[in-house]
Amino acid sequence: MKTVSIVQKISSVLEEIAHPVRLAILLSIGNEEACVCHLEAVLRRRQAYISQHLMALRQAGMITARKDGRFVYYSLANPALLDLICDAGKMAGVEVERIVIPDGCECPRCEPGKQISLTQPV
Repeated sequence: MKTVSIVQKISSVLEEIAHPVRLAILLSIGNEEACVCHLEAVLRRRQAYISQHLMALRQAGMITARKDGRFVYYSLANPALLDLICDAGKMAGVEVERIVIPDGCECPRCEPGKQISLTQPV
């Protein structure tokens, strides 16, 4: 494989996750699953806006979706993506280890105030 082709493939992955909202979505999903109502609560954004970014991430093959009743749960297609993001955070001088589920997520899997580790499997 030519170096240019390799560089283009790496660049396309980084471009897809470079948008701050997409990074926030991927971090909110972490090593678990997250529904849209969870992402709305965490990101404080409208469902339509989040759905646009979810669609882009799905089309890029970075997340997968699973429907369960009226909820659609999203997960990372490749857990190494979370490692990449956490490593980038370390390079930027920030620790990306935990998120706290805020009030407002109504799915049966979320408990407001629960802490989720992004780096440890649940």
